[in-house]
Amino acid sequence: MASLSDLIEAFIKQMIADTNGSIELQRNELANQFNCVPSQINYVISTRFTADRGYYVESRRGGGGHVKIKRVNISIPGNYLMHIVSSMRSSISQQSAEVFINNFVDYEVISEREGFLMKAAVSDKVLGGLSMPDRDIIRASLLKNMIMSLLV
Repeated sequence: MASLSDLIEAFIKQMIADTNGSIELQRNELANQFNCVPSQINYVISTRFTADRGYYVESRRGGGGHVKIKRVNISIPGNYLMHIVSSMRSSISQQSAEVFINNFVDYEVISEREGFLMKAAVSDKVLGGLSMPDRDIIRASLLKNMIMSLLV
């Protein structure tokens, strides 16, 4: 049996699919529909509709808490890659970098071989001589530059 979070996720994804990739919803209304608290809706949105999964989320407080969720068009690789670069922070862990790279391969933006090369370049094996905060900052810079080179 699917969990409540799975049901909410599926419902939101269906709404996005029905509206050509962009929806605006109100947390309280959705929480009432699923007979849950608004924080459950927040949890689903913050964990399942993330930049690395190809979504852009804009949240507005007040008035019931409107949330706009937009699916980035991954059929145009440049749009998807620019979305990732603009949403990426100034530092990134090896695990998060690998999630991005795996998604690039899954969405056929890059080849599996290119994915292996990118993972090798941002791995802790390569960056291990750097202190921890610097390591993640350099990793983010390397990954952003590799992504930008794919856009040329």
